[in-house]
Amino acid sequence: MSVTLLAALAVILAWPVPVLLGRARWVRRAPAAAMALWQSVALAGGLSLIGFPLLWGLTPFGDTVVEAAPAFVRALAEGSWVPQLEHDPWLPTRIAAATLALMLFAHLVLTLAVTAVKTVANRRRHRQMVELLAAPPSERSRLAEGIAGTPTRVLPHDVPLAYCLPGLTGSLTVLSRGLLDQLSEPEVAAVVAHERAHLRQRHDLLRLAFEAWHRAVAWLPTTAMAQRAVAGLTEMMADDAALTVHDRRDLVRAIVLTGEARAPTQPAPAPPRAANVQGDGSVPLTLRLYRLLSPADPLPVALRLLVVVAAVGLALFPLVLLL
Repeated sequence: MSVTLLAALAVILAWPVPVLLGRARWVRRAPAAAMALWQSVALAGGLSLIGFPLLWGLTPFGDTVVEAAPAFVRALAEGSWVPQLEHDPWLPTRIAAATLALMLFAHLVLTLAVTAVKTVANRRRHRQMVELLAAPPSERSRLAEGIAGTPTRVLPHDVPLAYCLPGLTGSLTVLSRGLLDQLSEPEVAAVVAHERAHLRQRHDLLRLAFEAWHRAVAWLPTTAMAQRAVAGLTEMMADDAALTVHDRRDLVRAIVLTGEARAPTQPAPAPPRAANVQGDGSVPLTLRLYRLLSPADPLPVALRLLVVVAAVGLALFPLVLLL
């Protein structure tokens, strides 16, 4: 029964659920709750994808994974599984399925580790480049550092640009000279608050996890959909955080000016963007502006709580079946 449920859960979470969640309109009213649900879908989907062949393969060695796994290892080491072929002709296939599940688990963990190492290395190189290109400190740059609240570097570019670089030894706020010249102080503060929200809420880690998930199972189209959806939700969450302390008009104007600067009709020699640096254009500008200019009422607290409870239950369900 558990094997059947895990197989059904793996199929459901691999296709219909991500598609429906990706098309849902309510997520704009509760991006944080939607983020929790996306995380549970990815976690439960991964556990089901690994757990289905693992549990089916370990069935002859015990009723639970905790009981069957040690017996499975002993049977392989001692060769005691050979006599069992008389009672279970599917045993070689079961062993192959369990081995495949373990290999898939190792593949996912290794992909996450490699993605994290590459991301950290890219950020380090990006930070070194920013330090080389940064303009000498000025009155405006000192003002910007006071607004950002973190070490700030100003790039000598006329194009409005703002982002934050997460780092193991501290974050860095990167602004451009064009941003300081073309935006007012409240607008600069609003866009910097948006970028700071990315750092405070650790959106870089969320994007990293879904990027690794997509790389590990790129053959599954919904992983790309999940990656885009999570990127969009992080932008919504950062916008909402900025709006708690800044005027909506200032944020909208800042987004419009920085968005227009990145349009294909006005190319600019911006520095290479490090992996998982926020505000990288992965989210359509029109969607963000539509949400800001036509705000909908937040989802009621009871419904948001229900989504979070459902997300926790979904994440725990495969574990209950496996253990």
